[in-house]
Amino acid sequence: MINKIKQSINQAGSLIKEQASAFGEAARQKGDSILNDWISILPKLKEHGLDTTFFAVSVSINPTLDVELQGEAKKFNIEYIEQILKEAKGNTPLKIVFNSIKTALQLYKRTDFEPLNPLIVRLKVRLSPEVRVSYGEQLME
Repeated sequence: MINKIKQSINQAGSLIKEQASAFGEAARQKGDSILNDWISILPKLKEHGLDTTFFAVSVSINPTLDVELQGEAKKFNIEYIEQILKEAKGNTPLKIVFNSIKTALQLYKRTDFEPLNPLIVRLKVRLSPEVRVSYGEQLME
């Protein structure tokens, strides 16, 4: 009787390990797919005037892509951004980046300050991406 209980526990443990492994593999594949979607837009961002100045990848349960791009702030006016957004139909990562730049520009214009150089775009992509847009270089982080 005790042997049957031990055997049942061992079988249940093996089944749980297999399911956890399958779940981990599915999560890894999803993470890889998301990172690849974002990596694929980097050449487009360069075409539009954003040069990559930093690139890092963290591999873990939740893989992370960390990219910093810089461009000439005056180039990214509302008309230019709107044109890019029209061309970006169906490209969600590209639309997220340029909608973030557009929002930052609209908010920054309310300050009545001249745009600071450089325009910096930081991408932090995990299972959910984060896009940070700034004007000028941050002295302390």
